[in-house]
Amino acid sequence: MAIPAKIQNDLKQFQRVQQELSAVSQQRLQFDLKLREIKHTLEELRTLPETATLYRPVGGLLVRAKDRGEVEKLLTEDQETLEVRLKAVERQENGLKERYTSMQREISEALRAAGVGAAGSEGNPPA
Repeated sequence: MAIPAKIQNDLKQFQRVQQELSAVSQQRLQFDLKLREIKHTLEELRTLPETATLYRPVGGLLVRAKDRGEVEKLLTEDQETLEVRLKAVERQENGLKERYTSMQREISEALRAAGVGAAGSEGNPPA
């Protein structure tokens, strides 16, 4: 039995949501990884003596930092920025997951009502 045009359109929208959710999840993972790296760097930085020579990135170069405080300040600012961005991406991801689940349920019901096999191949939302 052929799938009605409206359901085909809904399936295309569902696939777009699935792709967007996957991209946002990847972005969240990248932010999370960068945030962990910064936190680890700050922990390591605090174990160094005050007189240790430190460098900070400037574009593609490493430039000698004035002191440990300068590097700590830069890393802390980066950490705060990433935390804000991570929260925004998490909110976006959660919204997309809800939309994904809702669309999946609606499409399954529409397929059942149209007498077409259930969309069981779609599975759960991407992590």
